[in-house]
Amino acid sequence: MNSFNLTCKIIKSFPIIFFDGQITSEIEELLDKAYHEVMSQVDSKLLILDFTKADYINSSGISSLIKILKINKESGGDLIFTGLSDHIKKVMDIVGLSDYVKIFNTTDIAINHYNN
Repeated sequence: MNSFNLTCKIIKSFPIIFFDGQITSEIEELLDKAYHEVMSQVDSKLLILDFTKADYINSSGISSLIKILKINKESGGDLIFTGLSDHIKKVMDIVGLSDYVKIFNTTDIAINHYNN
């Protein structure tokens, strides 16, 4: 069984979901629940997904991210990825997800970008 955890926080009015561990099929329900929970607490249509502590992603994990991307885009929102390792960034590029999200090195950089 894979070790995975999600943490949701709101920092400076920005909803953020932090990934910790392996992003596989086991995250689908957790991610959907976390998305709705954190987005219901803010007026923002912008969502940050922080991958700093993510160490692996497979096709099922990618599928879960695509579902969140679709839901968020349908509500007029934008999705931001932060903290991508070189490997996960390469996977995002290969599957084309990088074309549909904004990518920043850190969550702080992303927040500062949108606050200015």
